[in-house]
Order: sequence, then C-alpha cells, then structure tokens
Amino acid sequence: MRLKLRREFLFVADGEADRRKRVVIQARRHPEPRAEAGLGFTATKKVGNSVVRNRARRRLREAARLRLPVMGMGGVDYVFIARLETGDCPWPALLDDVETALLSLRRRLAAGDDAAPKRGRTRAPATPASKG
Repeated sequence: MRLKLRREFLFVADGEADRRKRVVIQARRHPEPRAEAGLGFTATKKVGNSVVRNRARRRLREAARLRLPVMGMGGVDYVFIARLETGDCPWPALLDDVETALLSLRRRLAAGDDAAPKRGRTRAPATPASKG
C-alpha cells in the first residue's frame, strides 16, 4: 500500500525513525489492524535536481521491495527518505543501511508502544503572561 497524502507522511513522522548515512527510515504502527505495510518515498531538493531525486527514490523503492518482506512488519507504515549519497552510493552499501535501519526499527516497534505521537508531547500548555 502506497502512502500518497501529506497527512499520511506526517502521521509516520510522529513515530520512530532510524537515520543511516545513505537513508532515513521512519516507521509507525498503523492504528487500524491490517496485514500489509504502508510505504512512502521522498527526497528533498537537498539531494539534487529532479533526475537525481528520481534515481534516489527508484533505488529506495527497489531496496524496500527486496528487504521489507523479510525485515519489515505488517501493519506498520514506513517512509524512506533519500539522503545525499542515496543516488550514487554502491548498491550493497545502500542495501546494508536499509537492512540495519529496518532491523533497528523492528526491535523498537516490538519493544514499545508508539501509538502516542512524539511531536508536541513535551510542550507545556500556553499560559497568559501575567501583568505585574
């Protein structure tokens, strides 16, 4: 299942993330039970022009196709974010980064409950300034 809407990407961004040299992978358990994983891919303009970004996303899609069935979890949404080296790094190195990131996320998702969003949890409520 592909993630396409901004709100879906923002939902996953509030979950767990694992950062590697060649890729960042975000993951969050979907609130509704389902068997398949949701997948989204993105590359910012920092990665390069449109040709470079598209190549990076294609490589991430192929890496996800190869590694997610074995190392991913059903019912979890994943967002793969390209980094500067994603488009031109050696293929085995990219696969290794994806594999270690997925294993790390799997361990964290299995150990803890990621249902509560992480953004804004530590903010204190706004209080009006007192005059004095």
